[in-house]
Amino acid sequence: MKIKINNKAYEGAAGQTILEIARENGLKIPALCYHPDLSVKANCRLCLVEIKGQEKLVTSCSTVIREGLEIYTDSPRVKRAREINLELLFAEHAEKCGDCISRYNCDLLDFARRYKIKINRFLDRKSSRPTYRFANAVEIDGTQCIDCQNCVEACHHQGIDYLEIAGHGANQEIKPVADKKVACIYCGQCANVCPVAAAQEQGAWSEVEKAIQDKRKIVVAQFAPAVRVSIGEEFGLPVGSNCEGKIYTSLKKIGFNKVFDINFGADITTMTEAEELMERLGDKKAVFPMMTSCCPAWVAYVEFYHPELIPNLTSARSPHIHSAGAIKTYWAKKKGVAAKNIIVVSVVPCTAKKYEAARPALQLNGRPLVDYVLTTRELAFLIKKRGLDFKKLPDGKGDPLFNEGSGAAAIYGASGGVMESALRSAADFACAAQKKATLKSGHVCKSRLEFKDVRGMAGFKEATVNLAGRKLKVGVVNGIGNFPRVLPKLKKYHYIEVMACPGGCLGGGGQPIPTTKAIRNKRMAGLYSIDQSRGVRRAHENKAMVKYYDWVKENKLSSQLLHTKFKKNVNPAVKVVKGKPASVFNSLF
Repeated sequence: MKIKINNKAYEGAAGQTILEIARENGLKIPALCYHPDLSVKANCRLCLVEIKGQEKLVTSCSTVIREGLEIYTDSPRVKRAREINLELLFAEHAEKCGDCISRYNCDLLDFARRYKIKINRFLDRKSSRPTYRFANAVEIDGTQCIDCQNCVEACHHQGIDYLEIAGHGANQEIKPVADKKVACIYCGQCANVCPVAAAQEQGAWSEVEKAIQDKRKIVVAQFAPAVRVSIGEEFGLPVGSNCEGKIYTSLKKIGFNKVFDINFGADITTMTEAEELMERLGDKKAVFPMMTSCCPAWVAYVEFYHPELIPNLTSARSPHIHSAGAIKTYWAKKKGVAAKNIIVVSVVPCTAKKYEAARPALQLNGRPLVDYVLTTRELAFLIKKRGLDFKKLPDGKGDPLFNEGSGAAAIYGASGGVMESALRSAADFACAAQKKATLKSGHVCKSRLEFKDVRGMAGFKEATVNLAGRKLKVGVVNGIGNFPRVLPKLKKYHYIEVMACPGGCLGGGGQPIPTTKAIRNKRMAGLYSIDQSRGVRRAHENKAMVKYYDWVKENKLSSQLLHTKFKKNVNPAVKVVKGKPASVFNSLF
């Protein structure tokens, strides 16, 4: 179909909207509530355009093109309406820019500057609204919400339906449902689709800055697999770029004393999980399917919604907990440093990791192994706050003793990656167990390196894999919303991976905004590229990790450092905080 936008000819396919055509061609039409993975709501009213011959302006996000349309995106009528709508949006959004991690890349602020509007023309009508805080992970600030309803839809897609639209008209509010049979799992998908940071992670960056200033402490940063292929988006680098070298450098410049790679911890998780899988396969009384437990949002889901599945969860700790344990014991001993003087900060793509780090079961000698958790967005904020030119930073390297991990560790960030990593090692373990039989029979037991059957973005993936002659039925749940359809047929599987966020960690609730299907695919490609480039691609071939693993077992520390326990959660924490006055930084405008 042929149309004209601002007197220039363009072509589009049937069913496409004006906004889609404009974006495909680099034309800037402001929009806040629009998200390509969600339904069109046309709530913010910023994407208004004028169509020749029509009396009323239309929202470009919801208007499908037709042959011969002539559209104007910046006519006097459009500009006037857009400016008024912007001013009305600011009346819904209390300006707390000073401590907002989105302030350096805030669309709402950018639109205010572009159209030179008065952000305080109308009084903040929501300044008394409460903030709902879910454990220590995610929050929804009612004083900043513009009622786009994206968070409600995202929560629905997750199959949780914890958020609802309450009230009508000016009293409309997004809030958690009153039903006590429904609980937040801290996945943060609401934050990933919020255009104005009303839904966001509960920040720890200010506490981390204070910790860095304490010269009595050694402050250690560690960053997760998915962070390296996503943080570059915050600084204009191509999606999927491997930025691990720049992350090392930026963390050192921010002030961290030491920087490690959580990939090392991912190899520990793989080793522990693969061993447990082999043990279960050799035990006639073992519970199946064994299910992964490194996704804390999935664990929160099980503990609240399906506690009967707790025995199915692997006891292996998640990667950042494993590596933190190594730092506060093995590394501390090597360096002659008391664990109490080490502060560990995890940089992860996940909001639920904040909740996980605070679990009492993951403490050592009464102290948390991970002291603070920052999301990818929080790290990007700190880098910008320090005025660092991320794109021009030289590539740094991690501190000695620990390493960058195997290729198997890198793919932990993608749906199916945890499963594939464990299968790579389990297949080798199974072949090693058959070594004597192999020599006698003359047959060679070959273990697979890649398990591409479990990769990709499908909501549920399943495969039959061969481990030294034994066939295992495995499945991968991509996004917690897909789990209910798998639940009735669980017993047919031996091993199942579940990641609460679509795409796995690379689509986590703390990742750069926007996070879309297309962006998740590019991040995934980046992780598999890293895997291909690694000299070591199986976790148990990481010699530095094996050395640590053997040390743990020799010192009989497995229960304190390798394994954990889970329990039923009947009353998840929700804190309601009364609204606070806005903190406006006039210099921002």
